[in-house]
Amino acid sequence: MQTQKNIQEQAIYAIQSADSKASQTSLSTAMVEKVSCRKAIIVLNNSGIKNIAIADYLNCSTSTVYRWIQFNAKVDCLADRLRSGRQAIYTPETHLRIIAFYCQTKPLSGCGRWTLRWAALYLKTHFEQINAAPSKSTIHRVLKKNMLKPHLSHYFLNITDPDFFPKMEHLLELYMNPPRLLFFFDECPGIQILKRLTPDFQTEKTKKRLEEFEYIRNGTMDVFAYLNHANGKVYAECHGDHKIVTFLKVFRHHVSKYHEADTLHYVMDNLSSHCCYKFCETVAEFSGIECPTDTELKTQAERVEWLRSDSKRIIIHFTPYHGSWLNLVEFWFGIMGKKVLSESFCSPESFIAGFTSFVEEWNNLLAHPFHWSYDGKGLHEQAVKRFTTMLHSSADQMELRIITKEFGLMVNLFNSYFEEISFERWQQLIETVSLQQETISTIIQQENGPIRKKKAGNALADFNFTVNEYNLQNKTAA
Repeated sequence: MQTQKNIQEQAIYAIQSADSKASQTSLSTAMVEKVSCRKAIIVLNNSGIKNIAIADYLNCSTSTVYRWIQFNAKVDCLADRLRSGRQAIYTPETHLRIIAFYCQTKPLSGCGRWTLRWAALYLKTHFEQINAAPSKSTIHRVLKKNMLKPHLSHYFLNITDPDFFPKMEHLLELYMNPPRLLFFFDECPGIQILKRLTPDFQTEKTKKRLEEFEYIRNGTMDVFAYLNHANGKVYAECHGDHKIVTFLKVFRHHVSKYHEADTLHYVMDNLSSHCCYKFCETVAEFSGIECPTDTELKTQAERVEWLRSDSKRIIIHFTPYHGSWLNLVEFWFGIMGKKVLSESFCSPESFIAGFTSFVEEWNNLLAHPFHWSYDGKGLHEQAVKRFTTMLHSSADQMELRIITKEFGLMVNLFNSYFEEISFERWQQLIETVSLQQETISTIIQQENGPIRKKKAGNALADFNFTVNEYNLQNKTAA
């Protein structure tokens, strides 16, 4: 009798081997998953496994299993059988035009998002757009066949820090070899304290919670949290603001919980209060050393470098700009938001009471270490790809400060991580920058701030120089 493990091993083999079969029959991308399932059905059947077990494991019906076993016995083919009926109205070329229209255009002037019904009605009255007037069902089938979901969206943090990857590598090394006392710190400012006009209540049958839509604002609250890497426990405080004085007060409370001989490591972002001179003085005080003068730590870069140095008891590790996802305490904030912030609070005091209760429950029952497994592979090429795409489609809409940082990032990637990105991807970026050179130059010239204008011009010049130097070296080597 076949065990579940045997079925799993044979199914994995079948699915992996289906890729070559799919390419031989010239199947579309949308059909690959179906072919994999059919191949698995045949392999498992040849191994003597019963139809009901195959259907249960592959999550399909027994009739599907039986049908493909019978069909494969007659014809050695995994593709759909030819069906009777009228010929298709729309050709593959029309399908591509439908996809291009739905995914690459907007219904309003530079904004909006198509719905199936809206797009169908629009094409009916503007036949010349794609020389077709498909129904909403046809548009849906075309998108589904090609596994396209343009109606979905989610937030992302675009990489803009020119030194993002060296900073990321430092943090990944820290996570792989963590010190004994490593803490992740961040602030969650401006949390609105909302009270619903009526209390929540439940439906009679399903006991689904009903929440009143309208609410009363009772001020805001700021949460400061330290996540312990070793056990996942959290030290947190609520305050009415997140000024430097408040931040230093919370920091002092946390450091005071540990012995003077303990070396403490903190991961935090680049907020100005996290690298101000007063913070340097506080770190020096708890480290038992003399703080350099404000003249010696005049710039933010100098203060950051001193805070990061390992020659003292307290060591600060800064995340890259736009790299908050590298800070593990963000995961805890996400959990806290779902457990606490969705509730109704009549005052700041009631919010603090509920939040404090949750932190206690977390530390006593729910706390667990967050294990980091991401190694950054593929992110280098993704950064180049995203910048290329933005320049190609929306260069005239980009902010100058983002263009400046992106060119700095590209130069650093070119000089230090060239092999991490495919040659074809580099070529696409270089060609796109060349095509958009006039647009980028216009944006730079329209900038009123002389410092920003100079920085942007220098960043573009550095990129062009780096590319030209690389081409010259290649020609010399050839």
